Amino acid sequence: MKSLQILIADDHELVRKGIRAVLENQPGWKVCGEAINGRQAVEMAEQLGPDVIVVDVTMPELNGLEATRQICKAIPQAEVLILTMHESEKLLSEIVAAGAHGYILKANTSRLLVAAVAALAQHQPFFTGKSLEVMSGHLDHGTKRKCATGPVPHLTAREREIVQLLVEGQTNKAVAVTLGVSIKTVDAHRANVMHKLDLRSVADLVRYAVRNQIIEA
Repeated sequence: MKSLQILIADDHELVRKGIRAVLENQPGWKVCGEAINGRQAVEMAEQLGPDVIVVDVTMPELNGLEATRQICKAIPQAEVLILTMHESEKLLSEIVAAGAHGYILKANTSRLLVAAVAALAQHQPFFTGKSLEVMSGHLDHGTKRKCATGPVPHLTAREREIVQLLVEGQTNKAVAVTLGVSIKTVDAHRANVMHKLDLRSVADLVRYAVRNQIIEA
């Protein structure tokens, strides 16, 4: 029987190791890789083709929601389980819009992780507590995987990527290298973002990124 292939994406090594230990204790389950940021998670998902990807919502370079959108687009047959420290209706809506069909609070990981992965392995959604009502509303209305939609409707996916890299302290040149584009392209995106959002400074951009959960405060 084919083993269940699982990819873990979290920027904290101890968290990854703990999740791996729990998952690999299940018969027939195998962790095929560990990613330390969202960008690496997308690359590894495309290379390894896992059945389930466990994704921390807050990661450097590319956050979990953005990574989920890209993973859904690249390998739509895979299932994504989001881990987060926070619960809000807005975040939950963004999670399902990104394409994830599972969500658990990090505080409940030890209790619910195995059940969540098992459900997703059978292509069954896994939501608990307050999230159940919010998610049921989306799913009952036929919400499908929407990799093109996101938490910030005014920004494109590339603009959100650039915002995250900039507020994490990268220069325009470093962002250009990371994304494989020209510095002029980054300059243009940055200017468009500031204009769209009516922001005047990097500090304003940081506050915006925190409010919209592009990064964590």
